[in-house]
Amino acid sequence: MNVEVKAIHFTLGDDAKEYVDKKINRIHNAENMIIDLIIKISKDGSAFIAEANVNFKWGVSAHVKEHDFDLTAAIDKMMDKLEAKITKEKEKNQVKH
Repeated sequence: MNVEVKAIHFTLGDDAKEYVDKKINRIHNAENMIIDLIIKISKDGSAFIAEANVNFKWGVSAHVKEHDFDLTAAIDKMMDKLEAKITKEKEKNQVKH
């Protein structure tokens, strides 16, 4: 699984990078199904926008996006949605095979 984390319109500090890495570890059980995980965190005024694109090995892509005024809350919400999306996609793929 290739993971890329980008900060847009601000600099992501070391603490925030570690926090994102820790959250990505929550989906380690799905890493054999994922080709790429691209996380973009941007700042728009006083709000943070956290979004993720995930590309699965069977050709499906998923996108999740969350906003919050707190960086860690935006990351948490985005990762919760991402986890749910990965679980749903995993179940759909298992039903097909």
